[in-house]
Amino acid sequence: TANSSLKQFCFSSSAVRNVVIKHVTIIGSGQMGAGIAQVAASTGHSVTLVDTSDDILKKSVKGIEGSLRRVVKKKFADKPEAGEEFIQKVLQNVSTSTDAGSVVQGSDLVLEAIVENLKIKQDIFGQLDKVAPQHTIFASNTSSLPISDIASSTSRLDRFGGLHFFNPVPMMKLVEVIGTSATSQETFDSLLNFSKVLGKTPVSCKDTPGFIVNRLLVPYIMEAVRLHERGHGSKEDIDIAMKLGAGYPMGPLELADFVGLDTAKFIIDGWSAMDPSNPLFAPSELLNKKVAEGKLGRKTGEGFYKYK
Repeated sequence: TANSSLKQFCFSSSAVRNVVIKHVTIIGSGQMGAGIAQVAASTGHSVTLVDTSDDILKKSVKGIEGSLRRVVKKKFADKPEAGEEFIQKVLQNVSTSTDAGSVVQGSDLVLEAIVENLKIKQDIFGQLDKVAPQHTIFASNTSSLPISDIASSTSRLDRFGGLHFFNPVPMMKLVEVIGTSATSQETFDSLLNFSKVLGKTPVSCKDTPGFIVNRLLVPYIMEAVRLHERGHGSKEDIDIAMKLGAGYPMGPLELADFVGLDTAKFIIDGWSAMDPSNPLFAPSELLNKKVAEGKLGRKTGEGFYKYK
């Protein structure tokens, strides 16, 4: 028994040792991936950004530098030299690669922030699972796909969770930390601690559709669309009502345009397929029509509103 308790002690202390995340690999260098990389590098982590081409990665790092310059303008307003030093120090923490397989071998955390496509996510994690060290935690930044479905392509179900950041990552304080029924407590604690070290406020979520924020926000946006569709309120009145009556910074239809009508449709269609009888997940003809016409919101210049 002394021997087994010694073994137990060695195992648990090694698990605890592995909880500290220092080296982070981020798969996908788009808006979310770059934002997470910036925040992780700013808080002393060594970060490797992975994407399909060097050109994409160069653009991403340029974006991070631009974002850091905006941060520094405020933070180091009266000390430009210190600001420049900070930028260089942060950028030194960021490296890039097009070879995820070799990079993850030195990683404590592999965080994926790519297109919301289950098959692609599963394929990437399935491949990386074979080469990543045993202690490495895998996490997805998905906003609408079940974490357990993504994790199913790996053999590290206990070391797999969700870390859902919000856009723009450097500004938004929240991280939803998602545990599946198989996620170990050590892994979950690791992800919570990592979020706190980044200067974010984590909330603990179950692996249910939309976690907390989107589970409340998307049906709210959809109900506003349906209300307008039924002729029970103009889009302007609906938005003004929620801004002035509920204190929201944006009305629901403005918010839909900001998020992207294609994104809202993608999320609601996915949930509707999972739970067709749930009236909260019912599709909207008006939303479908706008997406079909390519009116996707701010990014295309028109959604519910026109943008110059």
